[in-house]
Amino acid sequence: MEKAFKLDFINDKTGSLYVNCCGCSQTEALHSFGPASKPHYLIHYVLSGKGHFRFHDKEYRLEAGYGFLIQPNELAFYQADAKDPWSYLWVGFAGSRAEEYLHSMGLSDRHPIFSCDKSEELYSIVRDMMEHNTFGIADDLRRNGLLGVFLSVIADSAGVVAREEEDKGNQYVKKAVSFIQSNYCNPIKVTDVADYVCINRSYLYTLFQNYLGMSPQQFLTTFRITKARELLESTNYPIESIALSCGYSDALVFTKAFHAMKGMSPSKYRKESHKESTKEQLQEVEGLIARLLKP
Repeated sequence: MEKAFKLDFINDKTGSLYVNCCGCSQTEALHSFGPASKPHYLIHYVLSGKGHFRFHDKEYRLEAGYGFLIQPNELAFYQADAKDPWSYLWVGFAGSRAEEYLHSMGLSDRHPIFSCDKSEELYSIVRDMMEHNTFGIADDLRRNGLLGVFLSVIADSAGVVAREEEDKGNQYVKKAVSFIQSNYCNPIKVTDVADYVCINRSYLYTLFQNYLGMSPQQFLTTFRITKARELLESTNYPIESIALSCGYSDALVFTKAFHAMKGMSPSKYRKESHKESTKEQLQEVEGLIARLLKP
């Protein structure tokens, strides 16, 4: 059960920036929300504990000092940690300039995570909003003014953290690709790659889809088959030896994987391989790796 104190406000929805709701919550283990959407922007900030936030097929593990943005009319899911459930505050808002301000802060659907070390100040602002909870013009002006202050406190660091999150994901993919390049000849699995990078398989899958447009398994198979093509053209190794050299302990499994990707058996490819150059064979994987190495 969630222990929450929240307020919802009525607005004319014509201003540049206005508060729709705000609140504070202390959750119990595994308390969750969604997947569901809201008609306005919603910022949550974690005061203590841990949890995770899932949005656009990406999952973020968050703890005290971090927050997340939910876009209007977009499905989102978040859940408290099983052992250390979080407490958080939130502010829902809208307005003709809300999107502009958020983008200027570096927050968007691609970069929904931020950090801020001013938890006491953010809590004080939200508490002030909640104390001025009438529908009179004085309290309305005060809440909307406090919203500007709330966003300004976050603005100092939100953009930097968004870029760091992206850079971190890119580094994970680079490490994973490097591991595959060095170990494709061994019978490694995607779980081995994830363990090496020290992230779970689900997150590794998400990162590969985001940066390379394919799953880790697809990349591993593509890399192995590309190396097999090179060996088929440049050596007279038996098919069984090429399979073993590319991480396949079963030649039949290798043959099926090769046929699925190239539309022919390894033996048939070998007969026709003199029509292609080694550079052309490697272009497919090198192109993927080059995308990771761009500054």
